[in-house]
Amino acid sequence: MDQEGRKADADRGQAHEAGGSCGLNANASLRELVEFLARNLVTHPESVEVHETVTENATTIELRVHKEDLGRVIGKQGRTAKSLRTIVNAAASRTNHKAALEIIEE
Repeated sequence: MDQEGRKADADRGQAHEAGGSCGLNANASLRELVEFLARNLVTHPESVEVHETVTENATTIELRVHKEDLGRVIGKQGRTAKSLRTIVNAAASRTNHKAALEIIEE
């Protein structure tokens, strides 16, 4: 195995030992996941608000950000928003649950 391959394997091991590459553990809620992702996307992280509503069948997550950051969260042609929804659905599917992410404009 070459040097790059060994370094990549070592990096993966360190990230796994630290609880994942983003610092969230397996028991973290979807709300915490969305909050983490949104705060790292925007220029006004203090204005990020996330509310989670859990029902028997699904979870609804409402994301509110500063007006200036709305474009950053939505992205060109909605690509960032779609990616956030994909991540949320993937995390929810690990527990056989459905989830919906709503980006609230104010």
